[in-house]
Amino acid sequence: MTGTATRYLYLTRHGEASPDESELSENGRRQAVLLGERLRRSPLTAIHHGPLPRAAQTAQLIRDQLGDVPLHVSEPAGDYIPHVPQRDELPPESADRMLGRLAAFPAEERELGPGLAREALARFTGPVDGDQPRHELVVTHNFLTGWLLRAALDAPKWRWMGLYHANAALTVIEYAPGRPASVLLYNDTGHLPAELRSACFPPDLTV
Repeated sequence: MTGTATRYLYLTRHGEASPDESELSENGRRQAVLLGERLRRSPLTAIHHGPLPRAAQTAQLIRDQLGDVPLHVSEPAGDYIPHVPQRDELPPESADRMLGRLAAFPAEERELGPGLAREALARFTGPVDGDQPRHELVVTHNFLTGWLLRAALDAPKWRWMGLYHANAALTVIEYAPGRPASVLLYNDTGHLPAELRSACFPPDLTV
């Protein structure tokens, strides 16, 4: 990837969803508003979001706190399987479990996902043309945040699995010309009170 100016990619997972995942829960709406408040002093020039309601609603609530920042719906920012590994890519002791988990997802997500993942890398990562840095937010889902983070770290393609991103947490990746990508911030929930942070994690984990 070539470019003459630095890109700052801000990533967040949508706020907590309702039980049927058709919209944000009340907690999810609060999380999105608080993230928007945190980002008020950030020089964001665009917000991209996946097409599902929970991502679109999160993006709108964040944008409401920022003012006139353009919103862009984007299929590559959506919810899909970014890479389906072959068995020999995986640690032998966990390969069966990991492949079994992926097999439970709809075939369409597994078949279309890798192409969308390549498009996401092309659209959202790497330095940019021009003489000014670019700051953009992508409101997406857990799988894509893991995919983009593992790419920034040059980790194996299968390693998007096992990377958890909390609802409305903030990750920032810097893509500067002539340098490897730098993860400046990962899964930061400092803008959320304790009761909204605990809603982000599995029930058997308290942080």
